[in-house]
Amino acid sequence: MATTVGVVVFPGTNCEMDAVEAVGGLGGGGRLLWHGDADLGDVDAVIVPGGFAHGDYLRPGAIARFSPAMAAVARFAADGGPVVGICNGFQVLTEAGLLPGALQKNAGLKFLCQPTTLRVESTDSSLTGSAELGAELSIPINHFEGNYTCDERTLARLRDEERIVLRYVDNPNGSVDDIAGVCNEARNVVGLMPHPERACDDLLGSADGAVLLRSLLGAA
Repeated sequence: MATTVGVVVFPGTNCEMDAVEAVGGLGGGGRLLWHGDADLGDVDAVIVPGGFAHGDYLRPGAIARFSPAMAAVARFAADGGPVVGICNGFQVLTEAGLLPGALQKNAGLKFLCQPTTLRVESTDSSLTGSAELGAELSIPINHFEGNYTCDERTLARLRDEERIVLRYVDNPNGSVDDIAGVCNEARNVVGLMPHPERACDDLLGSADGAVLLRSLLGAA
């Protein structure tokens, strides 16, 4: 049977079908999960996709974190299930306390929509397990509040525990230590600002995101 990936949908989410399409193209099966449902059903992995959950009122992810589905995602993650938050999904995971740190406005206060080059810093996570350490991947970004920040103690832990899984080669948004993606202590929950689901076919300009989503399917 195909690996089933649940994709959580909030009011304002706009990348859910991109994620479903990308997962399907890699041999998995995508299933949309409504934010108001407290049960994820029989899924093998979860993606919290990009967009503007609840219009990003208050701040990105701050309202979405209280959705019944996020309580279910937290339980799923605690049981070892692989969870990936992409862009707005990364913001939701930090607001929900599933990942450390926070996302703030980009340096220069500009919305960024462009290709970026990422370097794989760790292959010990649910998102990078099939990647090659040190590999450089061309994956686009599309955000205004993608500037990752955390206190010095948290940054030291992330470094020491090798939980920075992806870094920007040329930092576009001011993220501390060029961070593009981090994982939790158990390494099954990962958040990143770039969009691998938009880089799974050469017709889109790059297929480099496929290795990341294949890793998620493998982890599941």
